[in-house]
Amino acid sequence: MFNDIGVLELVALVVLAVLVFGPDKLPKVIQDVSRTIRKIREFSDSAKQDIRDELGPDFKDFEFEDLNPKTFLRKQLDQNDDLRDLKELGDSFDFRKDMNDLADTVNGAEPVPAPAPAAAGTPDLLKKREPAAGREERPPYDADAT
Repeated sequence: MFNDIGVLELVALVVLAVLVFGPDKLPKVIQDVSRTIRKIREFSDSAKQDIRDELGPDFKDFEFEDLNPKTFLRKQLDQNDDLRDLKELGDSFDFRKDMNDLADTVNGAEPVPAPAPAAAGTPDLLKKREPAAGREERPPYDADAT
């Protein structure tokens, strides 16, 4: 429930609660809040059980967490063998490694591997152009940037 609250934030909440309610009323407020949370949980559990009873025996394995699309898809992927192969294929791609390799190549950190021979008429995009004789190479011009 409070997985994303850090220690410093929790201390700040306690100090704020002491300032707002005072040290005399704080234990009573904590008891009231915990009693209310307990009642809400009991109400929620009884409502879930009533829904399961009304759905009948066909839905005995029904979990309300399955209504979350992420959980539903994960469960379906784990049960279906054909989809499991697709999941393994997706896990085999390491895009972060590919992007790091590309960045290293662009920044010159690694030597560029020799490209495969290009087909006839296909320009080699990795090969640096030679400036024309008698002309110095101009930097690229972007009309929208000026």
